[in-house]
Amino acid sequence: MAKIYYDRNCDLKILDGKVIGIVGYGSQGHAQAQNLRDSGSQVIVAEVEGSPGWNNAKEAGFKVADAAKVAAEADIISMLAPDELHGKIYAQFVAGGLAANNTLLFSHGFSIHYGQVVPPPNVDVVMIAPKCPGHMLRQLYTEEIGPPAIIAVHQDATGKAKDIALAYAAGIGCSRAGVIETTFAEETETDLFGEQAVLCGGITSLIKAGFETLVEAGYQPEIAYFEVLHELKLIVDLIYQGGLSYMRYSVSDTAEYGDLTRGPRVIDEMVKDEMAQILADIQDGTFAKEWILENQAGRPVYNSLKRMESEHLIEEVGAELRQMMPWLKG
Repeated sequence: MAKIYYDRNCDLKILDGKVIGIVGYGSQGHAQAQNLRDSGSQVIVAEVEGSPGWNNAKEAGFKVADAAKVAAEADIISMLAPDELHGKIYAQFVAGGLAANNTLLFSHGFSIHYGQVVPPPNVDVVMIAPKCPGHMLRQLYTEEIGPPAIIAVHQDATGKAKDIALAYAAGIGCSRAGVIETTFAEETETDLFGEQAVLCGGITSLIKAGFETLVEAGYQPEIAYFEVLHELKLIVDLIYQGGLSYMRYSVSDTAEYGDLTRGPRVIDEMVKDEMAQILADIQDGTFAKEWILENQAGRPVYNSLKRMESEHLIEEVGAELRQMMPWLKG
């Protein structure tokens, strides 16, 4: 069973006197910076001068500087910029400012696991990965609760790497719910697999396939949209709240019977075989190499696919139907 740490296992005092540098004031960056500050830590932010992140951090009252200055001043450097930028930011700005016994912290293991960042042996390298988006991390903290998180230690130069990471987890509010121990490899590979095979790639392809099947059979696109996309949130919320069994308990017997008998016909052994290949590509670095090269080339495939997806009929229909539901705009 996984090892889980809670508030009682974390000592926030470990962060006393330490400067925490948050590199990137985006989704996770803004939330972690604000939570740490509210927990009593000294936080500075690294951003590109004049960028939205720079301006937002300034407005929130943080000291903001470029990444080189932050790395030179901070004891804990939290790399919260997008994964594809880590290698460049680290090499150009952070590496030169690292001192012995500093801590390099990540919220996703991609750049360490796939060698985009190679730290020196005299610094701690750890991960605290909240299991929610940044805005939710901040909201839950202000409500005096928090989401679970994952902790991993890649390099323990000081002998205190895990204690520092746990203190950081407490500072952002995650040890209120629990912090699960893992490794950089396990977090990275399972996270990428979940995104590609289920949470993003799998579910969007399933939605589009269902939508196209109904439309091609002559049904109205608006009705197809409601049946295969709009109502998905209702089902996911039930699963999120109580697992698959709670969802099945909550829907009609007709829906449950269709789930149990037809679901395996859609997600069959051929799909699982393809999932296994996707996982293998993640494990052996094929996907990472592809994504790194894609970014180096200016993202031609990414941009083309993104444009094509934006022009899909389901997006056009959805935009019209959501006008009927102004509450969705938040």
